[in-house]
Amino acid sequence: MTGINMNVKNRLQSLLIRPGDLNAFFGLVVDNMTQLVIMAAILVGIFQFPREIVYGRMIPGSAIGVFVGDLAYTIMAIRLARRTGRSDITAMPLGIDTPSLFAFTFGVIGPAYVATNDAALAWKISTAVIILVGLVKTAGAFLGPMIQRAVPRAGLLGPIAAVALLLIAFLPLLKIIQMPLVGFFSLIVILTCIVGKIPFPFRIPAAFAAVVLGILLSHLLGLFGLGHEAALHETAAGALPLPTLAFLEGLPHVLAYLPIALPFAIIVIIGGIDVTESAAAAGDEYDTRSILLTSGLSTVASGLCGGVVQTTPYIGHPAYKEMGGGAGYTLATALFIGLAGIFGFLGNVVDLLPEAAVAPILVFIGLEITAQAFAATPKEHYKAVAFAFLPVIAAVILIQMNSLLGNLGKSSSDLQGETALTYQAMLFLSNGFIVSSLLWGGALAEIIDRRLRRAALFFGAAGALALFGVIHSPFEDGRLFFPWGIETIYPFRIAAAYGLMAAFLVGMAFQRNQDKSR
Repeated sequence: MTGINMNVKNRLQSLLIRPGDLNAFFGLVVDNMTQLVIMAAILVGIFQFPREIVYGRMIPGSAIGVFVGDLAYTIMAIRLARRTGRSDITAMPLGIDTPSLFAFTFGVIGPAYVATNDAALAWKISTAVIILVGLVKTAGAFLGPMIQRAVPRAGLLGPIAAVALLLIAFLPLLKIIQMPLVGFFSLIVILTCIVGKIPFPFRIPAAFAAVVLGILLSHLLGLFGLGHEAALHETAAGALPLPTLAFLEGLPHVLAYLPIALPFAIIVIIGGIDVTESAAAAGDEYDTRSILLTSGLSTVASGLCGGVVQTTPYIGHPAYKEMGGGAGYTLATALFIGLAGIFGFLGNVVDLLPEAAVAPILVFIGLEITAQAFAATPKEHYKAVAFAFLPVIAAVILIQMNSLLGNLGKSSSDLQGETALTYQAMLFLSNGFIVSSLLWGGALAEIIDRRLRRAALFFGAAGALALFGVIHSPFEDGRLFFPWGIETIYPFRIAAAYGLMAAFLVGMAFQRNQDKSR
């Protein structure tokens, strides 16, 4: 019997299935479920989209993208382990891209429904947009390794650290502070047992224990009117998401929505490069092109099956590695999300989870990635990593400002005076923040290394991208544009400002060369 148990254990190890996969699975699957349920809530609750299309077409198709992507990353991890002879490989996590989820629901799917008053056509338009986004990402995969070689590690990891700390860790912290009895209790379990590496009693996976205990405490407090009250919403039955050519009917209508969607394809390409670099810094060197191709092709698969959101490699690889995850957690996530989308029970599962009990896992992931970004960057480049945080800070503040305005029944057009100018500055700084963070961090790293001409290239690229709205778009939806086709002169001003910075660096480089030649 012992021999049989050893064979089973060895077989599981060869497939990179480890006890830590339970912790990692819980973090990844909850994240993905939450994204899909948020999408459904926006479309059904705000835009009055028919539930049968959202739950019967959009969610199952979007879940297929997660299924395909996480399954591919599982296979990559196993192959990497066999090629290197290592058993500590962690699969790259993949899921629904959060920023584009909101952009596509509010900027593509909902407006298409409002414009056409035809839910089926709006769905077809949205799937066509997703397929085109996936094709752009697939093409961009072939540029990924070149960008990775050209940009210093501070530029690649700086945006990831900023997103991790400010979007993944800080925003969930607001949920924790709203329900402190539940949130702080779950948080101390995470900090003690995962960050502090002190085993939870009976070797129970700490993330699992933190969430389960948080749920129990929340519902216990609910008996006294102090906790989370689960409300199970009726959901439409799911449907088998088979590939369809329905998107062809939406193609003639996509031009109006591509300026909104394509910047997010570019952001995911850059983000995919960043997370590959992050995984390499944690010890798992994946092929950048393969990671990006999987993101693009899984997005195409999602659109072909009726999905309306894009997939992306998540930035949490180092944290999932710290949890002890191998390849089992991505395999389990692929199967769970795929089945959940098909059978339509995503909403009811998430309804049972108080946010304050789940949020501490995200706080840990944010802390782990931020720490890893600094650890994997040369000490002299720390200032460049910190510099890359600034556009992301603007994005976080803008999110909170828009939430406040929305709850007051106001919009940015109601702001006046200095407040209106501050809001506009936040908008400029936050639009395209992943790309601008990369360019800023990379430029400062080059300046620190006294490679001034290379730094000038980063700022010159920033100026060119600003002309078309890839970064610093003056529009609230962050759309792209041709500079001669809009009324505002801001893109020319910001491009000129970047050009002035580049010119100064070139002049300084010339002066240094002159001094050396004397």
